[in-house]
Amino acid sequence: MMLGLESWTLARPELFLAAVTALLLIYGVVRGEVATPFVSVATSLALLVTAVLLFVPYREGTAFSSLFIVDRLTTTMKALVLVGSAISILMSRAYFERVKAWRFEYPLLVALATLGMMLMISANDLMALYVGLELQSLALYVIAAFQRDSLRSTEAGVKYFVLGSVASGMLLFGASLIYGFCGGTAFVQISRALIEGRGGEIGVVIGLVFVVAGLAFKVSAVPFHMWTPDVYEGAPTPVTALFAVAAKIAAMSLMVSVLMGPFKPLFPQWQQIVVVASVLSMGLGAFAALRQQNIKRLMAYSSIGNVGYVLLGLASGSEKGIQSVVFYLAIYLVMTMGVFAVILMMKRRNVMVENISDLAGLARSEPMMALALLVFMFSLAGIPPLAGFWGKLYIFIAAVEAKLYVPAVLGVLASVVASYYYLRIVKVMYFDEPAEALDRPAFSINRAVAFAAAILVAVFSLAPQPLSLVAAAAAKGLFP
Repeated sequence: MMLGLESWTLARPELFLAAVTALLLIYGVVRGEVATPFVSVATSLALLVTAVLLFVPYREGTAFSSLFIVDRLTTTMKALVLVGSAISILMSRAYFERVKAWRFEYPLLVALATLGMMLMISANDLMALYVGLELQSLALYVIAAFQRDSLRSTEAGVKYFVLGSVASGMLLFGASLIYGFCGGTAFVQISRALIEGRGGEIGVVIGLVFVVAGLAFKVSAVPFHMWTPDVYEGAPTPVTALFAVAAKIAAMSLMVSVLMGPFKPLFPQWQQIVVVASVLSMGLGAFAALRQQNIKRLMAYSSIGNVGYVLLGLASGSEKGIQSVVFYLAIYLVMTMGVFAVILMMKRRNVMVENISDLAGLARSEPMMALALLVFMFSLAGIPPLAGFWGKLYIFIAAVEAKLYVPAVLGVLASVVASYYYLRIVKVMYFDEPAEALDRPAFSINRAVAFAAAILVAVFSLAPQPLSLVAAAAAKGLFP
């Protein structure tokens, strides 16, 4: 059957990114290592152009026999993912050049992972979902171990691959159960079957549990978080930034689309699972990070805690709840990219350092860098009136309106506990005496990203309304 022009038009951003990636791959193979600088810049530009193509011209609808869907939510989340991936590539060059691992394959693998993220965000069928998820995962497995002469990087890649394979198996098993009981893999077929009453069958619920478990692994929600601290610490720092931002936003968007789409009739069943995962994630993220000395490992537990807050917004099941999820993820993108830009500038005698104690006295040697990190830490802690405070406030309001009083109170308490380790970093920067100062960083992409992120956090803090309106428009598509 010939596919209509409309299908190709709706998927033009994905088709553009795939075509450019293929052409750059051929160019890189022909030119060799000389092509690396051009390929990295061209890939970043291609990702940003793809983000523009999402909106110019903007269209909604389904394509490829309803396997692929485009609406406000998917478009907004894809834009966040593309921006995060483009920035992570730009932040990578200095790091990989220093460890002599800068090769043209890296930006292309990031582009392929991003393409997989876009496909899974727009998935409208369990099979399309799985194909997008695996395209993303296979590329991420490779770049986690991209620094081949590093034992930590190789170990991170192997751990991520083994545990990711288990999660994929769980998701596939759940999808097969749902297919068997609902008679189809398309989201429309599943939704129709559940509305007609087949959702009461225990097989559908068990299948949903397995699907949620597979997706929970991708967002590193408790109890499927076990890979996160080791992979975040062991993977090259720019790769960790990609995991913490783009991959997490894509997986969270997928979870929202799946649970609030075809499985919305089973809301009472999956709400219990999401609430438990949310509370456990907020708790573990708050308490497990208290004793961490490595800042990348601390950010891993911080990301687990942040996933808990986002899941609480999802568990509310309301339009305001989904709006708070989109709003929080946009703020989280800016804050986390800023933190990793600062981490990438942490050097002593031209050697990367990652311990929190290495930040001692930063306020005296690099006052602007310390100020930027202070803004990010205060925002992550949810201290008013910074952007992170508004993100958490919207989520807690949505939870209270959904009568999730206990999880909301536990979330507030977890946020208070988590403030300790964020404020500890500020204390180390401003009040501890350094044994030896960090190298003074020259102007670089990382420095520009850190300062730009700090300015954006300040803007969102003073004027959260425009971003809130964008998030509201994105959420509205799920509630016609």
